[in-house]
Amino acid sequence: MNIELRYLRYFIAVAETLHFGRAAEKLHISQPPLSQQFQILEQQVGALLLERNNRNVRLTPAGRQFLEQAWQIIAQVNQAADWAARVHRGELGEVTIGFTASAPFIKSISASLLAFRQQHPDVHIQMVDTNTKQHIGIMRNTPLPDALDYQLLLREPLIAVVHQDHPLASVADESITVRQLADEPFVFFDRKVGTALYEEILLLLKRYDIDPYITQEVGEAMTIVGLVAAGLGVSILPASFLRIKIDSVRYLALREPDAKTEVWLVTNRQRALSASAQRMIHLMLQGQ
Repeated sequence: MNIELRYLRYFIAVAETLHFGRAAEKLHISQPPLSQQFQILEQQVGALLLERNNRNVRLTPAGRQFLEQAWQIIAQVNQAADWAARVHRGELGEVTIGFTASAPFIKSISASLLAFRQQHPDVHIQMVDTNTKQHIGIMRNTPLPDALDYQLLLREPLIAVVHQDHPLASVADESITVRQLADEPFVFFDRKVGTALYEEILLLLKRYDIDPYITQEVGEAMTIVGLVAAGLGVSILPASFLRIKIDSVRYLALREPDAKTEVWLVTNRQRALSASAQRMIHLMLQGQ
């Protein structure tokens, strides 16, 4: 048995007014077709829903039960339509963002996430902490498969990370050249992790004829800072890590203009973006 929604609406209008004429006016139809449709509904249900005589109309026990269920069904349909419309507008749903370890420390990115959360509290943001060879989303510049597109989010300076007791930590203007790191032991990213920063920093050093002496290789930038704080070497990291405050570590600007790293927003052109994802991308690009 398939009962059309319009029959439920007809029934609710009659049940609420207990008058076929007023119900017909409310539904913007004439009374005879409404009476006919009502009879069809009762036949489909297999129960008498109204008791009618020349003076009044009232619901039968079956009619009262059917009315409660009809209200719920109409409410669910309206809610489903509202949810679908909100998903279409990007006000409801989920946005999954893959990100490299430094992304949460980049002020413009964290500000965009906060703004999106405040503007769209019913959209769930799922952050996936991963490296650039495993996921797409927010990443450092790296070779991409043909199916992926990228947009530049920002160019970020690279900085030197040294222990507070290191001779370089006392430079007057808190800036050094890349060449001043030539003879230092390095705490570096592990090449097996697949982070784009590994190749990017290595290329920077090679441009200035530095073959780094790498004493430690680890997978996370936070661990790199910790090992520098322990006196195990120096390192180079994006300037976003300036937000990590450790007393025994000093951050120094690099004077070379090419000591920069790019942060990309990467998407898959073969997958349609939800409205929520499009809104998130718009916010991030605005925050460049």
